[in-house]
Amino acid sequence: MVHLSTINADGSPQVTVIWMGFDGDDLVSTHMRDNIKLRNIRRDPRVALSFDVPREPGVWINPYAVIYARAAVEPSPRIWGLMARHAKVYVSPDVELAVPEGSEPGFIVRYSITRIGGIGPWATSPSP
Repeated sequence: MVHLSTINADGSPQVTVIWMGFDGDDLVSTHMRDNIKLRNIRRDPRVALSFDVPREPGVWINPYAVIYARAAVEPSPRIWGLMARHAKVYVSPDVELAVPEGSEPGFIVRYSITRIGGIGPWATSPSP
């Protein structure tokens, strides 16, 4: 699971847990409704994505990644196919996600990575 942090209109943080995956080479998330996180992204596209790994007994600080990115929201009927692929990772390889009858197009958010941090070999040095 990924923690998506956006910025509310009053400057306070907004955090939610989402599924994340790829669409070709693009890092994406899918959303069924136009909710606060999407409105926040449209107003201010700066986001942070936090990825944790399973805990290892005896390890003081496990590796983790934080991706800083600019996000773009696009309406798309393709969310159902992407969600079906993501469900095989997040739920079970055997899960079959059916498109709800009468479903509306949802939204795909694409993330353009600006910096990677955290603890691990992927972490880039902070800029001066």
